[in-house]
Amino acid sequence: MAGVNKVILVGRLGADPELRHTADGVPVATFNIATTEVRRDKNGNRIERTEWHKVIAWRKLGEICGEYLKKGRLVYVEGRIQSREYEGKDGVKRRAYEIVATDLRMLPTPTPQEGDIQRSTGILQEELEEEFPHEEDDIPI
Repeated sequence: MAGVNKVILVGRLGADPELRHTADGVPVATFNIATTEVRRDKNGNRIERTEWHKVIAWRKLGEICGEYLKKGRLVYVEGRIQSREYEGKDGVKRRAYEIVATDLRMLPTPTPQEGDIQRSTGILQEELEEEFPHEEDDIPI
């Protein structure tokens, strides 16, 4: 059986994408997105954990990212995990993990209107947690 390497992320851009071109003229965009998990601990305290993911988009998808994506934009990214080794300035070998995007969707960002409460993914996650609570002890080992 062949392996599966598929990632789906929904998060917000931490900065505008950087669009470059390889020596052969192939466009490539790189950007970081943040995904935040919100949960409650045993005492009911809200805990947020944010993960940052480096995303790479090649060719036409890279051009689209460079043109339309901006800091703070909510995006759906589908792709695969790729690792690469490099040598740091201190001479130590390191490994970096990146998401190579194969599909990207720009998601609507709610705009607050007078009297409305702007809902973020964190608030939605909190509502789900209240409806379907779990604690660290609930995770099977």
